[in-house]
Amino acid sequence: MAGENTFAAFRLFRGKPHLASRTLRATLADLFPNAMPKKAASNQSLHRKHSAVVVDGPERAASRAMLHAVGFKREDFKKSQIGIASTWSMVTPCNMHIDRLAKEAAKGVDAAGGKSVIFNTITISDGISMGTEGMKYSLVSREVIADSIETVVGCEGFDGYVAIGGCDKNMPGCMIAMARMNRPSVFVYGGTILPGCVGPDKKEADIVTVFEAVGKHANCQINDKQLADIEEHSIPGEGSCGGMYTANTMASAIEAMGMSLPNSGAQAAVSSDKLIDCFDAGAAVMNMIKLGITPRDIMTKEAFENAITLIIALGGSTNAVLHLIAIAHSAGVKLGIDDFTRIGRKVPVLGDLKPSGKYFMNDLVRIGGTVPLMRTLVEEGLMHGDCLTVTGKTMKENLRNSKITYPKSQTIIRPLSDPIKKDSHLVIFKGNLCPEGAVGKISGKEGLAFTGKAIVFDSEEKALQAILSDKVKKGHVIVIRMEGPKGGPGMREMLSPTSAIMGKGLGKDVALITDGRFSGGSHGFVVGHVTPEAFVGGPIAVIKNGDPITIDAEKRQITLGIPDKELKARLKSWKQPKPRYTRGVLAKFAKLCTSASEGAATDKGL
Repeated sequence: MAGENTFAAFRLFRGKPHLASRTLRATLADLFPNAMPKKAASNQSLHRKHSAVVVDGPERAASRAMLHAVGFKREDFKKSQIGIASTWSMVTPCNMHIDRLAKEAAKGVDAAGGKSVIFNTITISDGISMGTEGMKYSLVSREVIADSIETVVGCEGFDGYVAIGGCDKNMPGCMIAMARMNRPSVFVYGGTILPGCVGPDKKEADIVTVFEAVGKHANCQINDKQLADIEEHSIPGEGSCGGMYTANTMASAIEAMGMSLPNSGAQAAVSSDKLIDCFDAGAAVMNMIKLGITPRDIMTKEAFENAITLIIALGGSTNAVLHLIAIAHSAGVKLGIDDFTRIGRKVPVLGDLKPSGKYFMNDLVRIGGTVPLMRTLVEEGLMHGDCLTVTGKTMKENLRNSKITYPKSQTIIRPLSDPIKKDSHLVIFKGNLCPEGAVGKISGKEGLAFTGKAIVFDSEEKALQAILSDKVKKGHVIVIRMEGPKGGPGMREMLSPTSAIMGKGLGKDVALITDGRFSGGSHGFVVGHVTPEAFVGGPIAVIKNGDPITIDAEKRQITLGIPDKELKARLKSWKQPKPRYTRGVLAKFAKLCTSASEGAATDKGL
């Protein structure tokens, strides 16, 4: 796969910054003889458009003096300055290697004639904070990442940048910043983790294995020693969680959108391919500057449709709905939940990937990644092949240049003639319980409809304890509310309750609805993003224990089975609770964010 990279020639220069930039610029021209975009881009070089303002002229001597101290030479001030936004941190295995990747991206920039400057933004760990108060900061971190990248790039006058992300919120955070700033930029995914090995039979495992083991332990299916073995050996090292969970979903979506290099979204974190991807991304930004290509030239409505198509085909996370709508808002593209329904009617699920499927992301990497699947989708008219990408070429041209094909014996990606599900697993619901929408992840394995009696909880913790202590019974519809963007605040992911349900063996016997959201690792009959949320007086706020609820995936309806008159009376008597936070970043997020159906964006309508 490494040989397929568009920027293969640049590998000759990795680690050799002494080579003349003139030679490297000539190599860029050789690599892209026909790369001038057919539409949208300005076709005018963006060389030093922003950095010149900061460093040119006698009056900017103080600025140059500061930069001399961090390694700039006199000749560097005539180069395009390219930021390398690193999400490196030791708080999570998803990001523990990204400092190494950032250095490779910097080498790519320097080799292509630019001047790289590495800077950091934050990350948090969903997997570590899951099920705690700390998880309320997860979605908030998306905005902090976007704001911090925008702040650094804007303040320092970078002409372009590479952003490298690992854990879930890194991807949309980086993309929101790219869309806002609209400066030449490329996203690099940190890569997927390899599977762990647990038990005497060395069964492959990942983080969801651990969460589900908690339910099995509570159900006396495994003992303390077995739980400890799973805990210690499921996460072997660096990289993002190893199924088609949120990180891999968003990495795939960004690749389909054209904002990362081919197969960047389907590489192992520990691979040489990933190092090459980083180096080539640095060169790609320089090429975008030369051609005058900016993110909004790439991030069109058709590009977002490509992203939606690929995540459906792969069986991706519900979080993609939330994040793609937020990114589109920043890009000035009109995208809503109904677009997922429209596209989902014609796109089948083809990837047999975890959590609902059999295989890990690394298995998809091993057979060739996402490129062969995207080629099929383009050829069948399900993706737009004429969309511009960060290579300076169209999606169709990138795919045509690749020789990667899937082995005939592989069973990870099904053919269009034999889909896992004939239409999307991401179901947008409406109905009297969620008049502004809700998002379900319905694989079909748990059925397409569920009717049961509500059992209501005002927090994730209370719901989890009820599941583990057997208070939740067959036929219940678990309602977890006050977990929305404003009410939580922060819209926590319900991986702990959904994993406990699976571990308890209740996956086909109960359903769960929430105004919170789900981890990409959640599976079962689950519906999140219920809008309006409980905190603002949505119908979910007035559900009572024992109320009948019907979830119908075929009709795309969720119905609270009480008379309209009763529902109106309950809503009229409802009183808004006091906010849980009145200071700090959670309070600011709760005050500014839109509903889940609008992406929980924080700068809409300002």
